[in-house]
Amino acid sequence: MSRARRSSWQEGGEAGGENGLQETETPQPGAEPIEPEGGGRRKPVLRWILFLLFVLWAVLTAYHEPILTRIGGFLVVSHELEPSDLIVCLSGGGVERGLAAADLHREGLAPRVFISPEVPPDGYEALERAGIEIPRSVDILRRILVESGVPDQAVLEAEQPARSTMGEAGMAVDVAEENGYRSLIVVTSPTHSRRAWMTFRHATEAEGIAIRMAPSPYSGFRAEDWWKTRRYVREVIVEYQKLLYYTLEYFL
Repeated sequence: MSRARRSSWQEGGEAGGENGLQETETPQPGAEPIEPEGGGRRKPVLRWILFLLFVLWAVLTAYHEPILTRIGGFLVVSHELEPSDLIVCLSGGGVERGLAAADLHREGLAPRVFISPEVPPDGYEALERAGIEIPRSVDILRRILVESGVPDQAVLEAEQPARSTMGEAGMAVDVAEENGYRSLIVVTSPTHSRRAWMTFRHATEAEGIAIRMAPSPYSGFRAEDWWKTRRYVREVIVEYQKLLYYTLEYFL
């Protein structure tokens, strides 16, 4: 072989080493791409969650009326009324509660009505300093009672305002103990009646005073359609929040 051909062969071989077939490298252990483990398990779980959400939506759509009716109805406690010693007209819903208390007095279910003032609203003291007189909520309630036929002397008014249903129950129990009353009729709004009943029952359990609840029939709340009125939607939500708080704070 001539020196020229040998040189040409060597150059071709070197070129083939660079531009020709590349040698296949043996993969090293652990060099494979790492895939997240358990990825396949998430899909069935997600499917079950979506399925359960769909079932819940279907149930609520089909049975929302009876469910919501039970939710609203649970808040309402009403007892068969008997002649008692005192009607307790709770503050906070003067017109509807005052009218109901006056009706019960007119029916002869109790000879006296107990009322209590509410905490004055912000700015009330500024009005007093300026000489501007506005009626308090308890004044309006007393007027409703008196002009509906309850004698003024039969309206017992607490001296201090009630800051909560528990505080109002305590004041009513004090009046009952001072006068020897053994039975009370509590008048309030329908959505407030369960919490009021639990509160008065808690406040009177040691004294053995009978408590009967009388939700006002003058309220527009109805268990069968409360969710159609924004005001009562708000009342139900707030009342369940307060009921939970009272249960944890006082009743457990």
